[in-house]
Amino acid sequence: NLSSPTMFLLLGFSSAYRAQVTLSLCFSLIYLVTVLGNLLIVTLVWLDAHLHFPMYFFLGHLSFLDICYSSVTLPKILGDSFSPQKTISFVGCITQIYFFLCFGGSECMLLAAMAYDRYLAICHPLHYPVLMSKKMCHRLVAISWLSGSFSSLIQAFLTAHLPFCGSNMIDHLFCEMPFLLKASCSPNAPLNKATLYALAGTIAMGSFLLTLVSYVHIIRAVLQKGAGTQRAFATCTSHLTVVSLFFGAGAVAYLVPHSSGSKEMDEVLALLYAVVTPMLNPIIYSLRNSEVKGAIRKAL
Repeated sequence: NLSSPTMFLLLGFSSAYRAQVTLSLCFSLIYLVTVLGNLLIVTLVWLDAHLHFPMYFFLGHLSFLDICYSSVTLPKILGDSFSPQKTISFVGCITQIYFFLCFGGSECMLLAAMAYDRYLAICHPLHYPVLMSKKMCHRLVAISWLSGSFSSLIQAFLTAHLPFCGSNMIDHLFCEMPFLLKASCSPNAPLNKATLYALAGTIAMGSFLLTLVSYVHIIRAVLQKGAGTQRAFATCTSHLTVVSLFFGAGAVAYLVPHSSGSKEMDEVLALLYAVVTPMLNPIIYSLRNSEVKGAIRKAL
């Protein structure tokens, strides 16, 4: 039977009651910290005149993206931790894949835009106000959102048309593309897989290479110009930490082969880039950035 199931069964974490209670408490706390932390950054960037610069304009959008990104999976995982039957409808599953890829792809592109902003600020400080105008900022944010939306729309559409031979079990915490491909019995599975990974790879690798090129130029400028630019480079440390976390966890999760023996490892990695990274981003920026720290102190 080559039809799509109406419902998927998510084979998530342990079904032991004590483990469920502990997990649901952990997820509730993580979600609360994620939403409040990122909401604080969005509010500060909006209200504090000292943060009305391109760098913080992008940071505000990153924080908003992180709220959306964690909201795609965490509330459902939280609900499932209380439910004995962890199910999701077929439409719900494809919708979750679309938004997860959309916000993830947009975040990749936005991190690249932030790296480009730092490159202009450090390597071309005199032309920076002209090159990184308000119009340019809005353009880069629009490109980030549109590229994430367009790529994920094609991927969700292709995933929705995979045949499942009556198999409705997904060996994961939430609906994620590699696990749906594993559950599918399509004779064109390798072709579908290649297309889906090519699309995801274009966004992820493209934005990663743009970020890398920006930082190669930044580091070269810092080494050549010395003390003056080293202070400017301090503004990059938060961004570099966030980039390393986001791309590092994503690369390990998607590039390391999924084997049946590493189910727990797959779940931990998924939680790392889908749940933990959005929570850590506002903490990293507020701890390592003097302007954000100053704005928080002023607000308090």
